[in-house]
Amino acid sequence: MISKEEIGAVLGKYDKEKIAIGTLCSHSSLQIIHGAKQEGFRTVGICTKDRIHMYNSFPEAKPDEFILVDKFSEMLSEKNQELMRRKNVVLVPHGSLVQYVGPSNIRNNLLVPMFGNRATLEWEGDRSLQRKWLVNSGLKTPREYKEIRGINKRVFVKFSGARGGSGFFTASSEDEFKEKLNTRIKSGLVSREDAQDVTIQEFVPGVRYYFQYFYSIFEDQPGQLERGRIELLGIDKRIETIDEAYRGLPDVPEEFFDYTITGNQPVVIRESLLPEVMKMGTETVKSSTKLFPPGMQGAFCLETVYHPGSGFTTFEISARIVAGSNLYPQGSPYSAYIFREPMSTGRRISREMRVGLERKRISEIIY
Repeated sequence: MISKEEIGAVLGKYDKEKIAIGTLCSHSSLQIIHGAKQEGFRTVGICTKDRIHMYNSFPEAKPDEFILVDKFSEMLSEKNQELMRRKNVVLVPHGSLVQYVGPSNIRNNLLVPMFGNRATLEWEGDRSLQRKWLVNSGLKTPREYKEIRGINKRVFVKFSGARGGSGFFTASSEDEFKEKLNTRIKSGLVSREDAQDVTIQEFVPGVRYYFQYFYSIFEDQPGQLERGRIELLGIDKRIETIDEAYRGLPDVPEEFFDYTITGNQPVVIRESLLPEVMKMGTETVKSSTKLFPPGMQGAFCLETVYHPGSGFTTFEISARIVAGSNLYPQGSPYSAYIFREPMSTGRRISREMRVGLERKRISEIIY
């Protein structure tokens, strides 16, 4: 794994007056670039040729310059990495970077400074490590099944990686599990390799809430942590094909039973539930500092289900900016209670880097 010291050596050669915010042109790049421009940073987008026209359509979120690739994984070439380093690029990770470049490549082959602690991507991408993190945070999690013979009620079946729900399914028996898994393998929706790393969780009823947090080491909030501040920047709910299943009643076509995420909806929650929401975010950061020092930094998201009888169940964590934050390019109903100006998650990341540069502490939030 590339060490923080190696990244520090690269960062040490950068011209701190010319730091550029860079990101893969996908996922949440529009708001990352938009937010970086608001904070006065030069911006660089790693982009495939077929997407350039889209960014031309959004001039306030268009990178100042592009590094063109035929496919996103080409950003790993020595030529492109050297180009990013020459341009003083600090990368902002998101789900497409994890999916198309891969957690292993990010950890071991991407010698370009990145915002946050890249070790968190390992804890996000490995579902056993992710569960350990959530449990150590004191969060309620779904029961997991280690073998399919133990399936005796409805379960939710997931595959590793930032795949946006693609291929996920539910089953209520061993036979149904095998049938649906084989169908997905035959169709090419999931690979046999994916099937070897399957996660089987109990299906938890309730309302889904996805909490978008930000952990800043440069701001303090009394009563939260020994240092730093947890901020709630927004809440969303994912739009999945299955959400439209009612349109197929009374005989719902099989095509509706698809959990691929295609969009997001803004959500606010009852104010009486906010103390628990803030505690969950705080405990997640606390445990991370012990599991993988210095722990979680910057944006992260707890993905939950709430039931009035059993409270919040956290089924997943995304240890970086999530696509649901795209709902709030000018800030959310919650960021308005923290900041006196519009504050998206993308801008909040650049604000943290701006403060780090001003205080000469930028190396503490770059790995």
